Amino acid sequence: MLTQRTLGGLTVSALGLGCMPMSWGYNVEGADPQESRATLHRAVELGITLFDTADVYGPFTNEETLGQFLVADGFRDHIKIATKAGLIFRDKVSYDRNGRPEYIVQAVNDSLGRLQTDYIDLYQLHRVDPDVPLEETWGAMAQLVTEGKVRHIGLSEVTVDEIVRANAIHPVASVQSELSIWTSENVDNGVLAHCMEHKIGFLAYSPLGRGFLTGALTASEIKDGDFRSNNPRFTSQALAANQAIVDGIEKIAARHGATTAQISLAWVLAQGPHVVPIPGTKRRKWLEQNVGAMDVMLSQQDLDDIASLPKSVAPRY
Repeated sequence: MLTQRTLGGLTVSALGLGCMPMSWGYNVEGADPQESRATLHRAVELGITLFDTADVYGPFTNEETLGQFLVADGFRDHIKIATKAGLIFRDKVSYDRNGRPEYIVQAVNDSLGRLQTDYIDLYQLHRVDPDVPLEETWGAMAQLVTEGKVRHIGLSEVTVDEIVRANAIHPVASVQSELSIWTSENVDNGVLAHCMEHKIGFLAYSPLGRGFLTGALTASEIKDGDFRSNNPRFTSQALAANQAIVDGIEKIAARHGATTAQISLAWVLAQGPHVVPIPGTKRRKWLEQNVGAMDVMLSQQDLDDIASLPKSVAPRY
């Protein structure tokens, strides 16, 4: 059994699984449904209990995958499902926001159907809608808890002020935002510190830098339609310039007999007791490597060396 951490009142494995790559975002044509199914089953075997998805992934097909390959296969009592609403699919790399209460109500009912379950463990607002007061959206989500459709509710990519405003209405179980060795915005803006101080879970998405921090990603792998194809960090020039970051992580990995991915995940795990990284993968071999990060204990020297690595030459968006 993997070490457990808490997201508000929800207890989950300290490492979760981001399911997005199985049907959206990164080179989806390489996704094999049976390998995805095997990966999900293997995750349960390894002790992972948190599975993160969203209605916009696909759109809709990612939730269907979890419903078919985890819930229908008999794993519902062993897992925690985290999904999201609030983004509307526009095309392969962009979306609109919708935080209207009536939309949230319809979205959760649709997600429950696709997931083949009668409750969602963690329901998250994917992004705050600037045209709808957060209090209205959050109030609708809180009502879902009262109705029993949702056990806990969370936010994604928010400010400290937005967390405080939401928490005044209903407890915020978690905040899902990007965090990795080359992405420190949520350290710099105080969100991570606020979450740790108030025992709010922090779900760290893209903890492997969308694949870059594994040391295995090349520009030729990023095809048209891949989310990263429009990302300034994934131009050939930026990848080459940022290679110094991976080179530095590789030196630390050599000291531990680990991979750069495992060191990168170990660093995220070290950022606080309520931080849960959710690296995404659609293949068992990478899943098993990621779980190996749980056995890596970084020294103060390791942490200092990581802190001294160069910053990314390009922004994340």
